[in-house]
Amino acid sequence: MTTAQYELANPPTDAISAIQYAPTSLRLLVASWDKHVYLYDTSEASGKLLDKYEHRGPVLDVCFGENDEEAYTAGLDWDVRRINLSTGAQTVLSVHTNGVKSVLYSRQQNILVSASWDSTLHIHHLSSPTKPHVTVSLPNKPFSLSLTPSKLVVAMASRALHIYSLSDIASDSASQGIEPWQRRESSLKFMTRAVACMPNDAGYASSSIEGRVAVEWFDPSTTSQSRKYAFKCHRQPSPEGIDVVYPVNALAFHPVHGTFASGGGDGFVALWDGVAKRRIRQYQRYAASVSALSFSGDGKYLAVAVSPGFEDGKEGVGEGMVAVFVRELGEGEAKGKGAK
Repeated sequence: MTTAQYELANPPTDAISAIQYAPTSLRLLVASWDKHVYLYDTSEASGKLLDKYEHRGPVLDVCFGENDEEAYTAGLDWDVRRINLSTGAQTVLSVHTNGVKSVLYSRQQNILVSASWDSTLHIHHLSSPTKPHVTVSLPNKPFSLSLTPSKLVVAMASRALHIYSLSDIASDSASQGIEPWQRRESSLKFMTRAVACMPNDAGYASSSIEGRVAVEWFDPSTTSQSRKYAFKCHRQPSPEGIDVVYPVNALAFHPVHGTFASGGGDGFVALWDGVAKRRIRQYQRYAASVSALSFSGDGKYLAVAVSPGFEDGKEGVGEGMVAVFVRELGEGEAKGKGAK
């Protein structure tokens, strides 16, 4: 790649809900409200659309499975699906009773977790395809999921947040009922938009519709909990000099440096050092709201999904307003700055 950033050719035709890089390659999955999942090879400038996979309704989330040839999807058709990316064959693993907001694959436990607006999680044991999925009831509608090698974080309505042990969720006794390892209330006063776990399994960041991000640690000790904090971001001054507050739609941690990126309704992407409590940099403004972010497995690239968020009050998707950009990160570009 000769440029620091390029735009993918052949983008979706409607808003983008999720993007994810493959664990070990530069393949990128993109889920869209146009009822398709797109698979790109981003190893060369402008990328290459390898295939797209049609669904019965808008697709709200997508993730890779055990390898680069396997994907899982969630959407408004209520289905949790497996896609063989080579053949295009789709298999329905389970059906919720409302739209499915999120889907995540755990490599350590070889399970798939889906979260639906019917206020349940479905746990799928992929090594035992004939084994029925386990249903976990939630107290509220889930908005975002994230996991580490050992934990699953579920951010919900009413500022509720559950942290589960993945080994508990994957155990045979899970069908008798699973209790969260921790129940928490969000540090943010307004509705949670996204949650993302630190790659070192130490904690997580969450974001809200009110231009704030909170950083917290799993360790329940008083000392560790005293470290949690929240900060304002993705706010832009109006011509009258008043701060316009935008939702923080997306969070993604860098797999190597442990810093994280945030994407907002203001069209900006910023990189943060969560431990030192410092902003590392902010990139140029995109033409529309940033809806999703994903770092490549080696941390050398950042994919940015741009879609109209209707924050300006204008409805409809205009030409060129839906796009995916791939940014090549310079050495040390996403590295933390250390404490002041």
